[in-house]
Amino acid sequence: MNNQGTFMMPPAESTLAHEVDALYYFIYYVSLFFFVLIVACSLYFVLRFRRKGKQVERTPDISHNTFLEILWTVVPTVILAIIFVWGFRGYLKLTIVPKDALQIKVTGQRWFWSFDYPEGVNSLNDMVVPVGKPIALLMSSQDVIHSFFVPAFRIKQDVLPNRYTQAWFEAKNVGEYDLLCAEFCGTQHSSMLGKVRVVSTQDYNRWLEEAVGSLGAGMPLKDLGEKLYTSKQCFTCHSLDGTKIQGPSFKGRFGSEAVFTDGSKRTVDENYLRESILNPQAKVVAGYLPVMPTYQSLLKEREVDALVEFIKSLKP
Repeated sequence: MNNQGTFMMPPAESTLAHEVDALYYFIYYVSLFFFVLIVACSLYFVLRFRRKGKQVERTPDISHNTFLEILWTVVPTVILAIIFVWGFRGYLKLTIVPKDALQIKVTGQRWFWSFDYPEGVNSLNDMVVPVGKPIALLMSSQDVIHSFFVPAFRIKQDVLPNRYTQAWFEAKNVGEYDLLCAEFCGTQHSSMLGKVRVVSTQDYNRWLEEAVGSLGAGMPLKDLGEKLYTSKQCFTCHSLDGTKIQGPSFKGRFGSEAVFTDGSKRTVDENYLRESILNPQAKVVAGYLPVMPTYQSLLKEREVDALVEFIKSLKP
């Protein structure tokens, strides 16, 4: 990354980031100029017309000043017109997606991001894109309002349930950039973090080929499940040491008795674990809120089996 950023902005790493920064700094310096001017004039008038002893210097009877009235009307109008035209042109560039853009479906849910690629590949909290290629984001939420925010690309767009929102960017340099949720979405909002990995076209095609293949092929189910526990963000709600977070701890969970909110009970076996992963709202454990999202379309069959085996291996 060649751009080192500024004292207020991170490095501008998308093709439109510099235009966003230019408008921001124009507004900032214009505001700073008038702030200094107004404060300086105020101090001058305070000192110039302060009361001196018992003698009172009265201001002449002035009804108006045509020149000043025109000046303080025309100057703000011109500045606002410049900001409007500049901002509207930038808005059009940010909202009109190039025709050759690669579309990635983005889904926000508490508390992670999932990305679906045209080739059928899915990833969590790790969006991989080729450098120098426009990327169109079609976004929606499965629960509450989230906000997709990549500071280095200067894009921030609300992600809403029951509707689509769109944004796009084109990364200029290979690198790894922070992805955050900029809308408070619950107790684990601060952990809803991700990365945008920008790679070369060759590396992107290689990554796709590997992802399209069988994930975890040749890896023991338990080891694959342990890997998925981290990559699929299971740790945000389920601990491995018995600590209660948003959901029950995985430690000693298999074989124990689960008590549900409706008063019913069930031994935690393979079928229960599978149902909890794919349809978590079917049976909610007493003492916990029904906040776990479904992994129905996010996990392959072997990945579900792997998570079950991993949980089974965590003895009390």
